[in-house]
Amino acid sequence: MKGSGLANWWKREWGTCLRAVLLALLPVIACLVYCVGKGQGIGQIYLPASERNDELIYYKQVEAILRCGYPQGYFGFNESHALRLSFAAWSPVLMLPWVLWGLAFGWNLMSPVLCNIFLLTAAMLLYGLLAKPNWKQVGITAFLFFLFLPFSWYMLCGMPEIGCISLLIVFYGMAVRYLRRESGLLLGLMFALAGILTLMRPYLLLFLFLPAYLWISRGAGDRPEGAIETGEAGRGASRRLLRGIAARWKAILGTAAIFAAVLGAYAAINFFLAAEYLEPLFYMDWLTAFFERGLLGGMRNFLGSVYYAGVEFLRYMKQGAVSGLVSGAIFCCYMVMFLLLLYQGARDFAALRRHRRSGEDAGGLYGQLVLEAHLAFAFLGMLFAQLLMYNFFDGCKHLLTFLAVGIFVVARMRTMYLKKAVLVGASFAYFFFYHGAGFEAYEPDFAQEAVVERMDSFTRAVERNLALTGEVRPNYDNVVIWVLAEELPEGTAYTGWQYLYSLPAGFGISCCTADYVEENFDSLLSRYLCTVPEGPIEDRCRLEGYEKIAENEYAVLYRRY
Repeated sequence: MKGSGLANWWKREWGTCLRAVLLALLPVIACLVYCVGKGQGIGQIYLPASERNDELIYYKQVEAILRCGYPQGYFGFNESHALRLSFAAWSPVLMLPWVLWGLAFGWNLMSPVLCNIFLLTAAMLLYGLLAKPNWKQVGITAFLFFLFLPFSWYMLCGMPEIGCISLLIVFYGMAVRYLRRESGLLLGLMFALAGILTLMRPYLLLFLFLPAYLWISRGAGDRPEGAIETGEAGRGASRRLLRGIAARWKAILGTAAIFAAVLGAYAAINFFLAAEYLEPLFYMDWLTAFFERGLLGGMRNFLGSVYYAGVEFLRYMKQGAVSGLVSGAIFCCYMVMFLLLLYQGARDFAALRRHRRSGEDAGGLYGQLVLEAHLAFAFLGMLFAQLLMYNFFDGCKHLLTFLAVGIFVVARMRTMYLKKAVLVGASFAYFFFYHGAGFEAYEPDFAQEAVVERMDSFTRAVERNLALTGEVRPNYDNVVIWVLAEELPEGTAYTGWQYLYSLPAGFGISCCTADYVEENFDSLLSRYLCTVPEGPIEDRCRLEGYEKIAENEYAVLYRRY
């Protein structure tokens, strides 16, 4: 009987499995094609060659977790540190997928890349099995996937964004499955995934609203419709009405409790486990104005902020379209997809009303409308966050996560001549390929012989001279100050922070400005200091008689005590 059941399932689902496997191949193919196009192999990716310094902080924190449980020296900025333990400014939940990978397979410079590829591959497979896209939808997804170069960039680097994107892809697969057949288990898993995503990046709270709506509308579904009944039938209808009201309120209160728990957990993580950054991670002046100036004053400030930020946003979009300015290019792609979601959502809403008035079967149109409407809501919420809370230079990269998951909703839109997919694909091709020269900072980096040799030499010197110390940890004895940059007669010189990959596992890194180090030179807490060779700070290190540990033309490392 079991064999017969499996055979029947295979006959019924073999097409779904095949399409899911094809989707799962897309990340691997995209990475191979990208690397071959650069004349390299995936194994040639080399994190110390990168110019993205966030990668160093993430990598060394994961390494410290795997070797020591948590960093034994403080990660921070201008020698700040978390109230508890020793993590940097961003939520340690972001690193959870990498920690699990490291526990299973070990941790080295290729581990983040391999884990990223695995995460997106697994997410695509699960999406295919859950959402069961047809061949046309698979084709559109593949078309847009290859044109959206940030998929390849993020997989082949040491940034954790692929973890967020992968969870969101699975989240949308669950949503499609739920909208076909309601399931309390799927709804609970959607809440769990959206909660984890919020703990990774706070703006991903926007995705908690989808399972919240589905739960509340599910409770409301028990309310009877039609004429008022009398007698026993009327009493039965009244009982069903009361049950429906009770179910809706249970869903509303349950959703409120989940939101409160997630926000409380994020606030606790941010308060206890995050170090103070060099500048605000996001700006809240528009909100504090309501407390300082009252309701009317706060509203005037809010509308003024939105207006002026909106004008600047449009100016960036214009520069992105004309010259390929990176932030403007991302804004243009974002607005293309956002407006498409609004347009298609409005059309599907009108079509759904026509079907319901005529009593016709809408054929899954309601589920598609829910996905489009929610994602449009999420795009709008993130747009306001970009205008009010983030600077345009750093904030633009956060929009790429929304664009990535938007591909899966666009691929499910009803279309006869593929106009919507072509429109989105054309915007990707224009900005990521035609104007792609501006995206060098996003592109993965490959090993170069000179860089590898300098790194090996620096590592040997560090291994001879540095070791974790102190009975009470974390402490400042196991911290290296990384001076971000110094002003030299010939211009600004940046410290070769890449060579800090050589630090022993467990060491902390405090990214400090030159002004902070110079002003507090005699009272610095950290035991080690890495700075620009032949700069003013190295001159002071020599004057104080600090011990030189390692050096090359880009970085010099001293032991202060």
